[in-house]
Amino acid sequence: MLCRVQMESGILYETKCLLFCEWTVRLSDATQRRLSSHFYNEGYDVLRQTDALSRRANREKDRQKNSQQEEITRISHITSTIVTMASESEIANGANENDVMLSVEDKMAEEAAELDGYFSDAPLEPTPSYPPFRDSMDTGVVMANLPKVPRSKLEKLTKVLVKLVSRIGILASDEDSGYNGVYMPLDEATSATLGFCFVEYATPEEAKKAVEVLQDYAFDKNHALAVTLYQQAKALADVDTEFTEPEPAPFVERANTMTWLEDPSQRDAFFIRHAKETVVYWSDGRHDPVVDYDGSREKDAGVPWCDFYAQWSPHGGFLATMVPSKGVILWGGDNYEKIGRFPAPGVSFVLFSPQETYMLTSNNNRNDPAAIKIFNVQTGKLMRAFSLFPSNFLPENLSPAELETIPPPAFQWSHDDKFIARMGKDLISVFETPSMKLLDRRSISTNGIHEFQWSPKANVLSYWAPEDRNAPAHVDLVEIPSRKQLRQKNLFNVSKCSMVWQNDGEYLGVKVTRHTKSKKTLYNNLELFRLNEPGIPVEMLDLKDAVMAFAWEPSGSRFAMIHAENPSSTKVDVSFYDMYKIVEAQPIKNVVGMNKKKTSMEKVKVAELNKIETLEGKQCNCIFWSPAGVNIILASLGDSASGTLEFYDVDNKSLAIKEHYRANQVLWDPSGRTAATVVSQPIEGGHFKFAMDNGYHLWSFQGKQLYQQSYENFYQLSWRPRENLLTADQKKKVVKQLKKFEKQFDKADKDRARRLHLEETKGKRAQRTAYRNRLARLTDLRRQQKEERHYLLGGYDSDDESNFVTREVTLETILSTKEEVVY
Repeated sequence: MLCRVQMESGILYETKCLLFCEWTVRLSDATQRRLSSHFYNEGYDVLRQTDALSRRANREKDRQKNSQQEEITRISHITSTIVTMASESEIANGANENDVMLSVEDKMAEEAAELDGYFSDAPLEPTPSYPPFRDSMDTGVVMANLPKVPRSKLEKLTKVLVKLVSRIGILASDEDSGYNGVYMPLDEATSATLGFCFVEYATPEEAKKAVEVLQDYAFDKNHALAVTLYQQAKALADVDTEFTEPEPAPFVERANTMTWLEDPSQRDAFFIRHAKETVVYWSDGRHDPVVDYDGSREKDAGVPWCDFYAQWSPHGGFLATMVPSKGVILWGGDNYEKIGRFPAPGVSFVLFSPQETYMLTSNNNRNDPAAIKIFNVQTGKLMRAFSLFPSNFLPENLSPAELETIPPPAFQWSHDDKFIARMGKDLISVFETPSMKLLDRRSISTNGIHEFQWSPKANVLSYWAPEDRNAPAHVDLVEIPSRKQLRQKNLFNVSKCSMVWQNDGEYLGVKVTRHTKSKKTLYNNLELFRLNEPGIPVEMLDLKDAVMAFAWEPSGSRFAMIHAENPSSTKVDVSFYDMYKIVEAQPIKNVVGMNKKKTSMEKVKVAELNKIETLEGKQCNCIFWSPAGVNIILASLGDSASGTLEFYDVDNKSLAIKEHYRANQVLWDPSGRTAATVVSQPIEGGHFKFAMDNGYHLWSFQGKQLYQQSYENFYQLSWRPRENLLTADQKKKVVKQLKKFEKQFDKADKDRARRLHLEETKGKRAQRTAYRNRLARLTDLRRQQKEERHYLLGGYDSDDESNFVTREVTLETILSTKEEVVY
């Protein structure tokens, strides 16, 4: 409506100007000068009146047309008055009225002759031209909590603010009017700013970006900006000032996602994906798996339970199933009830935060600006979306085919869910939760960074960067959020590094691949960081062989590695090391109460790298420690490998060798009782030539096969994680009282065996009971017919033993005969 009034007001103004030109062209120059002042004053009044009409447009809509018509009539009256006044003025100077009109016409004819050829014969139809009118204010932003300054400092504050907000995007400025896109109102009473301003951007996207980036921005020491979209601020102005307490939503009890930990048999769970099925099983480490849930409820309802891969949450509370057409669905509780659904079309990957607070999804679409989404698990709210690659990450000089080979940098969560980080070009971007904003609004910069990892138990980042000009390669440990550098280790002649953290975050192992000066020969060494000791000392282990695999014992100080002189060797060595060494302390003499001939010897543990043993000539390419430690599987995995599995006890030195042909995965259950070996194929499709070997085997930690199952199409097996609730001291206490617990376990095993026996023999026992009941019924019937039977048999009683003659007969049978001649 305001646009329409402005257009009509503009038409009125142009009409006045045209009438003015039409009548003043007939007057002399002197008369025009005398009348110009009168007309412009009158025109100014007219414009002021039309401006008043525009301000009252919304309230006086019905009166506008009448007012505009009266305005046009008055303008005609004004122009008639002007002509009359001009004629009277000429006549008053002594001129005849007819002569005046003739002189005016002569002058017009002369001027027309002079301007002949300069004007078009087309009729003049003036049409006002206005810029496109936007009926929404989605490009506007309100910034509050600004410093309140006097009028004298307004210009300086405005310049600082314009410099800040122009970094976000292009401001909607106008050079003709001097408008720079920022308007800061003043309090006329105090001649000071009011502590807020309006900012207008060129596009709505830039306005939204300004809200995300500048919210809580530290403008100075005492002012943190509060930024709101103009439309939201306007909506807040319409909020009722009287508080009305909303009615609480009806309480809906959510499913208890930890009831599975109360299983009386202390069983572990796992799920498998095969064909179109997703099935959850119980496993007790002794008997065949038992189905817990197979999605029957969803099958009956005709809705998908899982169309792609599935994923357990880190504590095992949720099962996330992927349905690419919709997103991710979370299930939990005794009956696997639906906890929530998260919209993520095309999802192909899910990553939970370690404390199950957030969930990250990715559709792996390089052209989607929101390919990666982070949700709050409890509320289902989308916290933030990211593109698959950070800005300026991909090189510009590569072809599209080469760019497709570059994997996107992965997001990694800190152990306490407070931070999430991703590697960019020469930097690491760390984002805070729950705001999902860049920590301190800046990234951790380092030239050529190749890899980074979080410590599993502390907010410490480890990363390495190669040599850059004259600077050596280096491995750094940085504390977050203080960004304090805890340790830096410089390395020379480095080709590649790979980092492996111990599960408790006590040690960090860095496998360094070095090259000679000619870069023709490669060799390895290990840099071992002790994070729990002052100064974080680093030990170096030099090796002549190539290291193919390296793994820490989950909750211990030992590690194992596979090494060989040639990386392609079929026979390799497996070495075990300990970060501590047990030594005998110096003998203590002259101890009170001790025999003088004896001395006290005490064994102590010192922080010194110690080689335990080396197993030579093994056929393996992967090592898998049990979550409980001590036991390890040396596996030969892959299509071209033999599938050999060696179950080794590091303490007792016992070894069991098994085989699972073409196995490509080894998965321990959380308790370390059972290990699964898997032959799987990708779910995305395509030809898999070893489909006949698909399936999984279950093994005890000692190498005994417990179960085997094959499938034509087998995609995934995953154990349900179990949080470790016992401390190290509690575990030691359990070990000391193991005999006490053995009796409980033996009794529980006997009870379980009896229940299984009763279940298995239930049919036989039912048949035996039916037989005994029938026999008793027939016996009773025979007893009732005894008198009638005697009468029919003439008094003969077939049940009387005296009516029978007992005779004993002995029969001998020769089974074989053997003759021996003795001299």
